[in-house]
Amino acid sequence: MSATTLAGLARASDPQTVLRRFLALDAVVTGANGLAYLVASGPLGRLLGVDSTLLLALGGILAAYAAAVGLLASRARPGAFPVRAVIEINLAWAALSLIALAVWLSPSAAGAVWTVLQALVVAGFAVLQHLALRARQGTSD
Repeated sequence: MSATTLAGLARASDPQTVLRRFLALDAVVTGANGLAYLVASGPLGRLLGVDSTLLLALGGILAAYAAAVGLLASRARPGAFPVRAVIEINLAWAALSLIALAVWLSPSAAGAVWTVLQALVVAGFAVLQHLALRARQGTSD
């Protein structure tokens, strides 16, 4: 989904719906990533130049996180505190991904590109969720 499409969704719906959509999109993308790491940790590890055991562990964490974010997105009105927690976790994940790349990971070129891209996507989710939460609070809290 492009940024233009996401921006269109944001303008076309009420802030509550937009927030739930951004949470749901986060859950779907994170869940797909986690499942890929769980199911194909060997081939993905070779492609990305990352230990398959690390990918298995990350896959489990991401799958569980995606389930929690999906549950939050399914609520009629997700609580502000849990949404803020998702935003903070997403920002921390993005930052730690870049730190890991700079400090201790030695991935392949594909792995380095993947790490940066996924960090940007996760940070983007955090920004979109933050803006949607602020918009919701401005209209109803």
